[in-house]
Amino acid sequence: MTDVTARPLNGHTLTKLHPIPPETLDPSPAPDAEVDVVEAVDRPDNPLADWLTVPDAPVLPVWARSAASIRANVTAFVRLSWWQARYHGIRTPKYLVKTLLLAARGFFRATVGLWPTLSAQDHTAAVKALRAQSKAKPEDVDLAARLQLAHFERTRTRRWRFGAAAVGVAAATIGIMLADPMLQAGVAGAVVTPLAYLGRGKDTHLLDQGAPPLRVDMSAQQLNDALRAAGLLKSGRGDEEGPRVTCTMGPVRDGRGWAVIFDLPRGGGKTASDVLAKREVIAQELGVDEIQVIMSRVRAAKGGNAGRVSMWVADDDPYLGLPNPSPLAKAETFSIWDPIPFGQDARGNRIEVPVMWQSMFFGGLPRRGKTFTQRLMTAAGLLDAYVRHYVADGKGGADWMPMRAVAHRLVMGAEDDAIEALKAMLQELLVEMERRFAILRELPTSICPEGKLTPELVTLKNLPVIFVTIDELQEYFTAMEREDREQVINDLCRIARRGPAAGFVSNFASQRPDADSVPTKLREIITLRYSTQVVDRASSDMVLGKGKAAQGADASVLSEDHVGTGVLVTGPASYVTVRADYLDGPGFALLCAKGRTLRQAAGQLTGDAVQDVTAAADAAGLKLAPILSDVLEVMRHSPRMFTTELLAGLVNLDEDVYGDFNAERLAAELEAAGVKRTSKQVKISGTNAAGYQRRDIESAVPTEILLDPNPR
Repeated sequence: MTDVTARPLNGHTLTKLHPIPPETLDPSPAPDAEVDVVEAVDRPDNPLADWLTVPDAPVLPVWARSAASIRANVTAFVRLSWWQARYHGIRTPKYLVKTLLLAARGFFRATVGLWPTLSAQDHTAAVKALRAQSKAKPEDVDLAARLQLAHFERTRTRRWRFGAAAVGVAAATIGIMLADPMLQAGVAGAVVTPLAYLGRGKDTHLLDQGAPPLRVDMSAQQLNDALRAAGLLKSGRGDEEGPRVTCTMGPVRDGRGWAVIFDLPRGGGKTASDVLAKREVIAQELGVDEIQVIMSRVRAAKGGNAGRVSMWVADDDPYLGLPNPSPLAKAETFSIWDPIPFGQDARGNRIEVPVMWQSMFFGGLPRRGKTFTQRLMTAAGLLDAYVRHYVADGKGGADWMPMRAVAHRLVMGAEDDAIEALKAMLQELLVEMERRFAILRELPTSICPEGKLTPELVTLKNLPVIFVTIDELQEYFTAMEREDREQVINDLCRIARRGPAAGFVSNFASQRPDADSVPTKLREIITLRYSTQVVDRASSDMVLGKGKAAQGADASVLSEDHVGTGVLVTGPASYVTVRADYLDGPGFALLCAKGRTLRQAAGQLTGDAVQDVTAAADAAGLKLAPILSDVLEVMRHSPRMFTTELLAGLVNLDEDVYGDFNAERLAAELEAAGVKRTSKQVKISGTNAAGYQRRDIESAVPTEILLDPNPR
């Protein structure tokens, strides 16, 4: 057994193994026991101590110390190689023209250099002397004859060689012209290449300088400078540079940005959380917007520590562009027990969210895609026949209207009748929850080992997963009396806290997640949170949880252009900014119709959905006037309604269609649809006024599509 210590040597940390004497392990060894004594290497009298120590330094280079780093670097290299191949491949014709031009210039240079030899000129010392004398005495005929004779004798063999070479070149040219095209190309390359090389200039480059169009550049030096400017690294003294981070990966190109994983230096008193809190300053120092800087801690489970940070800096805003269509739109079925496809992160990675055993809360400013994103979760449940939907929409608009074809209970609006319907729905849910727990308690552990709902029990005991969707919570809470408000809050808390084990999935949303509109005790028990753009960090923390903005989960950095983009928090230290998949209104309505068909086939169409006259008319092949279905929807919770309230409800349902309606036009449209009013006055709470009774509207609906007056 050994003791391990470390000491510095020449700037390196050296690890030494010190044998621990056996007697320290067993104070009373047997007298006759034989003990192997191991000499210590680092004895003071051992001159080889410093040579036999083991350096405590990594064997592999930084980029090869982890599988993730190797994958990232290899992926970046492959992406860069593919980009370079496309870049130069499309410029191949240009390179061929440049090669031919360089070869022509090289041929010219070769001809100029070889012309004296090709023209049989002689530049020997004797010939030069005779030529000089000939120029001095041009009238000396004997000298000229001697010069001509000397030149002829000197170049006689050269002329034969040149002629033979010319004949050989001509013969080779004819042979090449008659040869295989591949051979022709090879010979042409062998001739053109040296000529092009000879024709190059000092600053001539055959290939264009193909570099990816980087909008953002980052190096280890820039990273250190940015962290030092943010106060996360100490400055050096005098000419000293100061401490630096240790990059365990990168900076390397990763998709449309730079990826780097680094460790803060020890002794500086800074942690990864401090880096996350300085996101805006770091972005400014790197010359980008903070939305382009994606940072997170690297936990111990992934080889990290309290000072290790993973950073990705995008070339531009990664959340803009055309929305990504939801894969649910083309799906035929889906199991709610599987993670739901939700969207993509900044790098384009798919984000999937498991919802079983979870509760969800969506918040953010109006018209930022909050309801569209919330509907993605409910849409997944539509494609599972064994999911029963309870839906309430405090706004009462058209967003959730298609759910009337599927929902077991559907509450629209926040009027008095709708509030009573919401309270009744919650009581029904609580009774069902207790009934399920009673069933689960009686089951043997072989069937229900954890006391929770399982996929097998769903069909065995007919216990479908219950999806509780409530949008615009603030509308209900602000419209309720104090006692009703407290009761509803307590009911929602019980469902969100105890319901998951019984197969309840809570899906809540609000535009104003403050203490008055959505109480803290309800928000704090929600496990999954998603926020689109909010006005400030405090509002972001109200949706995502206290202190999340300081950890980097800050929805206030999003802009009005980031429609459908939000911050998703899945745990105490887990978050990601997600661009949610897009599922428009018609697509959602189509999924509702598909969900109704699935439930009818499985015998799971229950509750209010059975009485949906529009879906029933479509199934029967009948044409139902839209005014009838819309009026029945507005009067869903009221046996009678004043005309003014009915018009307001229709406008809220579809302002484009009913925005110009008045009492006279409404009466004319209903009369044309077959409505016969038994009375033009209705009495509500002791007040008589013009209005309609729901039974008069229902009398205009064909009797064959009014299937079940008492749905399950």
